[in-house]
Amino acid sequence: MSKFTILLGGDLVRTPVLVDQVAGTRVIAADSGIRHAELLGLTPELWVGDFDSVPDDLPHHLRSVPTQKFPAEKDKTDGELAIDIAREKGATELILAGAFGGLRADHAFLHLALAVRLAHVGISVMLTSGSQEGVPLLARSTQFDYAEGTMFSILGFSDLDGLTVEGASWPLRNIKVPFGSSLTISNVVAGKLRIELASGRALLIAHPFPISGS
Repeated sequence: MSKFTILLGGDLVRTPVLVDQVAGTRVIAADSGIRHAELLGLTPELWVGDFDSVPDDLPHHLRSVPTQKFPAEKDKTDGELAIDIAREKGATELILAGAFGGLRADHAFLHLALAVRLAHVGISVMLTSGSQEGVPLLARSTQFDYAEGTMFSILGFSDLDGLTVEGASWPLRNIKVPFGSSLTISNVVAGKLRIELASGRALLIAHPFPISGS
């Protein structure tokens, strides 16, 4: 198995958990995502994109990372191109760091949808901002090790059938959830979290660290 971290242009905070998750992985930066390399103490093996949003204060050692440049007018985002290259290099597991937030809501949505699509073709994917994590849910039973009190949501990218949630403040048992429903937003871990899905496409978003707002 080959594990890659893809540095994307969204929000990212350094946490001990995130540092452990990316340790020992191969790293590819997508355009402005290169700025996260210094934060995490990483040196990418490759920096890809059209380089239209390079940080002005980038350290010299990161400016010397090998690059693969693409035209500004292209049919894929820099992030998707970086993921494609990682897969060509044999990636079987991906950490998409900086996948949430940022200035481009369309890019953030793409990262969520792309992670779900990749999971359905056998690629293990985790999206992270350091303060929150995203994991695609497949049609099976999955257990998670999040601590008691961790807030989580299930985002449906289609109608969901046979959804069961155990080990939560608001458990669910074999229900149907229509696409666009807010029923599965803002639950809380209360025990050993287990999620089972019969069919549909969905993503678990967990907040392992305290957040404000609602």
